[in-house]
Amino acid sequence: MECLIRLFNGLLGDQSDRRAANGLDRGKFRNILHKTFGMTDDMIMDRVFHAFDKDNDSYVNVKEWTEGLSVFLRGTLDEKIKYCFDVYDLNGDGHISREEMFHMLKNSLIRQPTEEDPDEGIKDLVEIALKKMDHDHDGRLSFTDFEKAVREEDLLLEAFGTCLPDAKVYIANSELNTFVNYFQLRY
Repeated sequence: MECLIRLFNGLLGDQSDRRAANGLDRGKFRNILHKTFGMTDDMIMDRVFHAFDKDNDSYVNVKEWTEGLSVFLRGTLDEKIKYCFDVYDLNGDGHISREEMFHMLKNSLIRQPTEEDPDEGIKDLVEIALKKMDHDHDGRLSFTDFEKAVREEDLLLEAFGTCLPDAKVYIANSELNTFVNYFQLRY
């Protein structure tokens, strides 16, 4: 915990800034996600920020930081399922709708210049995801649907975009390398 707190304080930088006393703002947090964990999707980075910012005050405080990184880096499957669902539930209504899936997949897929209507391919992927994951057949994914699908096939955990770190990216990053090694050995 001490290492996490030291890292957090180091990331805050100048404590004289009133906003720094509140925690990491969205911009600074997104910068960490990009530089340290290689994330590039703007929507996913915003949703990861939202998943960390439990009190919705637009800052990640030290408690949210330590709890969030615990799940982000070393969480159990149950914790990661809940976290990923929260990231993908864009409007926070407890369901992942067709529209939410479409927006996430649209941002994460590379478009081919020869495609006449690239959105048609994304719509097809949404329908395939629903067929595979929508166990109660109501046209959207509840947490129960998502959890059941991931337990049947764990590759579906990040079906709508990469929201967990790639171990190779953060282990190779010198800024967090010592921290991650310490964290993994201790916890």
